Amino acid sequence: MTSLPPRAGRRCHHMLNPMHSTVYFSPDLDTEFRALGFDDLTGMRLASRSAAMGAVGAGTVAAAFSNYNVEMLAQHLPAVWDIASPAEVVAARLRAVDATMRRLLGPDALASAEMAEAAELALRATEACTRHARPLYSAHADLPVPEQPHLRYWHAATLLREHRGDGHLAALLSAGLDPLEAMVSHTATGTGMNPRWALGARGWRRTDWDAAAARLRERGLLDADGELTPEGTAVRDAVEDHTDRLDSAPYEHLGAAGVERLTELGKAFRNAALLAGAFPADLADKG
Repeated sequence: MTSLPPRAGRRCHHMLNPMHSTVYFSPDLDTEFRALGFDDLTGMRLASRSAAMGAVGAGTVAAAFSNYNVEMLAQHLPAVWDIASPAEVVAARLRAVDATMRRLLGPDALASAEMAEAAELALRATEACTRHARPLYSAHADLPVPEQPHLRYWHAATLLREHRGDGHLAALLSAGLDPLEAMVSHTATGTGMNPRWALGARGWRRTDWDAAAARLRERGLLDADGELTPEGTAVRDAVEDHTDRLDSAPYEHLGAAGVERLTELGKAFRNAALLAGAFPADLADKG
């Protein structure tokens, strides 16, 4: 099998993952979940991503999501399943995805040969994903593959995202980064979430964030201005390289030409979604 160029799988992931993530910031998710009886945005998002695992509680979600405050999770889980069953939530999320992609990309893109091609390439990559020690991937892999090409593409992007994400948590553990230290150091790279978004969505307090930053400074990973030191940059680079190794199988299976083409197609769809305002403007600011 032809080996891939360095970081080819990571680049492909960075093109596919944003399309999955659009649903979490979509008014269409709000519409669908309010119709089920939800009245809280945090509960919607937690139910949306965890429903594939069944009627799970705060402990399971804390383990699978990693960077959420378990005390906040316990305020919503398992209570959300009294509002709607996991099956109802999975169906509502897929309807929200359909509406979101139609709104962001338009009907021509959804019906295009490029969308169908991207879906089949991404699904082919998922054939080499592995289940063991990957709870979120494995749960989503049990869901049926949708019939429409744009939903097939989103489903495959979701599987690839969760497969990489499960491996990423193992890499963070190996690097000795706890959930908040992982978020703080990620934000310091300039590619993570704005602290305001991270704290609001994950249930932590600013004092928790500041304490994690202090621990990173004590380890020599952050400087006094909250920027990564050379040692901190090396740790974050090592985490990403470790994640790449754990996530190499889908992209090796697809092959260099397939990965290059999927990256090209995914970039076009991602860019269109970004131009259509899929995410808040300040989402990635260091804040």
